[in-house]
Parts: sequence; structure tokens; C-alpha cells
Amino acid sequence: MKRTLLLLSAALLLAGCDVFNVSPQPFPVWTPIPSRTPGVVTPTPIILIPTMTASPTGEPSATAITPSPSETTTASPTPTLPLTETATPTMPPVIAIQVEILGCDTGLDISHGMGEVTNAYVILKNTGTVDLLNTCALLRAADEEREHPDKQKCVDNLPAGYQVTLKLTVDSTFKQDTIIQVDASSNSSLLMRVDKTSCTDLDIIGTIPGDIGVIKPITP
Repeated sequence: MKRTLLLLSAALLLAGCDVFNVSPQPFPVWTPIPSRTPGVVTPTPIILIPTMTASPTGEPSATAITPSPSETTTASPTPTLPLTETATPTMPPVIAIQVEILGCDTGLDISHGMGEVTNAYVILKNTGTVDLLNTCALLRAADEEREHPDKQKCVDNLPAGYQVTLKLTVDSTFKQDTIIQVDASSNSSLLMRVDKTSCTDLDIIGTIPGDIGVIKPITP
């Protein structure tokens, strides 16, 4: 019943307001106050701004130094070492001899109590680099009988680059072809041996050499 009366009163009031051109004010609508929600606190990170740090005591700090354009570098003179003479290698001594049989001839040697003998004319050439001391030439024959005193001839010294012609004699068989052999030595050391199966008669190839026993430079 009370509710009905309240509704009628409200209607009348609204109608009266329209008569006096007064708009009724709306009733405030009360909304319930929400319950307090606890705030969420987010931890704010602490940002540290880097500041100048001091170098540890006792440790030098590295600092880049840029040279100014005015600075010029001068090259220090390089010390020169004293020049040393290079030793020239010395060639070892060369011992060499060349034997050349010019020719032969035959004859009779009555002074030594021999019949036919064969004479050989030999040239010894020192083609080495050292002098040959006590240089000798020894003649042998295939049909040799007694030893002739002139079968070996020597010179005291045959210098390097020099030659000498010697006449050697052996006791040979009468009217037989003689095969001869010549040994060249220095200080009793054999240096060369030359064989000749047929010694050409000097009457055919020329005359007897006139420089026998003469030491002279090697001729071509």
C-alpha cells in the first residue's frame, strides 16, 4: 500500500514540474564502490650510469699517442761490418807427364861389346802444375838381351810446362823387328808407360834431333 502511494506522489510531482516548465533532476544512481585492490609493485631495475673508474694502483694505463705532423722520423745509420777477404780456393797440385816416341834407329855398339842395338828418341813433357824432380825415361825391348847402360836417362828437374828429348838404347836381336816400351817416372814413381809395336826408322821420318838433353818450354 505504501509503495502505491509513493508511486502516485512521484507522478504528481513530475506533472507539476511540467506545468512550471521545470525539468525534474534525475536521481543520482549510486554505483557500489569497488573494493580496494592491492596494488602490484613492480621492482624498478636500478640502472647504473658508468662513471670514470680509476686505474688500479701500480698499473700504467695505456694511452694512444698520435704523433703530430711536425714530427719526422730519421733513420739511424746502419752499422757497416768490416769487409773480409774471401779466401780463394786453391787448386790441388796436378802431376802429369806426356811421353812421345819420335822414332828409332839401329846400330852396332862395339864399345860395350854388343852387336846390334836399338836407339829410341823420346820426348818427356811435364803437362802438370808442379815440377817433376829426378825425371827418368826407361826403354825396354821385347828381344832385349843384355842390359845396355843407356837404356835409362834422367834429368834432375823437369819444370811444369817444359819438355826434354832423351836418347835411349837397348841391346836388340840382329835384323829383328823390335817392340819397345818406355816408362816415365819421377822420384822412382811410375807416371806413364807407352808401348810401340813398330818403331819407325828415323831415316824415313827425318834426322836425329839436335836438342837431346835440352830442357825447353813445351812446343805445340
